[in-house]
Amino acid sequence: MADDADGRVYYVISDLHIGGDEQLGEVDFLEELIAFLERLETTDEDVELLINGDAFGLWEITEIDGLAKFDVLTDRYSGLFEQLRATGASIPVTMLPGNHDHDLAAYDEYVDRLAEYNVDLVQAESVTRPVGDRTIHFEHGHQQDPNNRFEDVGNRHETPLGYYYNALVTSRAGRLSERGRYNWLKDVQAVTPTERVPRWLLSKYFYREMNPLLRYAVLPFLLLLNVSVVLAVLAGLDVAGVWAMPVEMADAVLDQLGYVGETVHLLLVVNAAVAGILLLVGIPVYFVLRDFRQTVDRFGIFETDLTVDPDEPYKEAAREVFAAQPETAIFCYGHTHRPKVIDVDGRLLVNTGTWLKRLHRRDVAVGVLPPVFYPSYQLCAVRISAETAGVTVEYEEIEKSNPSPIEVTRTERLLTLGREPSSNLPDRSIVSDTASDTGSD
Repeated sequence: MADDADGRVYYVISDLHIGGDEQLGEVDFLEELIAFLERLETTDEDVELLINGDAFGLWEITEIDGLAKFDVLTDRYSGLFEQLRATGASIPVTMLPGNHDHDLAAYDEYVDRLAEYNVDLVQAESVTRPVGDRTIHFEHGHQQDPNNRFEDVGNRHETPLGYYYNALVTSRAGRLSERGRYNWLKDVQAVTPTERVPRWLLSKYFYREMNPLLRYAVLPFLLLLNVSVVLAVLAGLDVAGVWAMPVEMADAVLDQLGYVGETVHLLLVVNAAVAGILLLVGIPVYFVLRDFRQTVDRFGIFETDLTVDPDEPYKEAAREVFAAQPETAIFCYGHTHRPKVIDVDGRLLVNTGTWLKRLHRRDVAVGVLPPVFYPSYQLCAVRISAETAGVTVEYEEIEKSNPSPIEVTRTERLLTLGREPSSNLPDRSIVSDTASDTGSD
């Protein structure tokens, strides 16, 4: 289907998070981003590019204050800014501030600074654009997140909870990352939701930082711990006279395996003993901790989680916009780094994802071992246009031309065999002209 001849095509990207202290200053997708901008510079379509918040990681630049952060960006990424200048000379390029680059809304000087590179900085929470006979609502999305919301947008002194996490944790990780056996700590910004950070740290310690001899020494015990817990319970039943264990049969099978059988038998005996002790200690500890959690919940000490619900606040915000502005067909946002399209009352809620590395948690297939976090990139631009059938939303995948080195060890791949994540972008979606239904191709 051909685009409406009188309609503009919008490309939307967000959450680039360019910049940060030390290792955070590395941009894995810089080549792909410049190539994307070069393509828009030479397009024959009537196009506008919207950078929908968090273009820059200004929160993560902690050793410099104010407008000097912009000088760091233009010096470090001069090729990118020159390409923005070239692309902006050919098509409109509009930028909205996010929470990580809230400074863009706090200093009026940024408008002129970015204008030098042909970027129109809009110091507002949201903008709208016409598409055919309808409208698109754009916002970064952090105002729907209680941990990153600004009560006074543009106030350079306001610092929500998310600021402290990024300034104290993420930035610090960038400065320390190279000290590891593998440069992985900088990826803390790719761990979402933030509640997963402790498990991610445990995972990286076990699979990357732990002394290899120690890791491979404890690996058999951890792999067999599930079996050992069952054996410990059965042994307890045997002692209590409730059920007799078929010890002779098991020993006969292991005897046929020779030294291997003897090793397995020894591991099972030791593991069963350890598992029995853990069960004896763990059961009362479990009840104490459960009672403590219930007490904390009664007092309401922690009223919110560290991270926002990934969908519900944005559905509510979209419903409010759709009710106040019935001509709106699309509510487009970023912030949560999850590319997705959701039908909301016949209109579309569209998340533009992120260009940062994403980490996908996968539990191991056997044993009691830390989960594995698989890395991936979902570089994409959302294309919104008016067509005969209505307003269309398409995700254009941008292939990563320079893949990162393998970051998942053989041990991790073996333990999660068959559980590797697949990273598929949403299908093409349409809001019909009547706004009564939506469809996906």
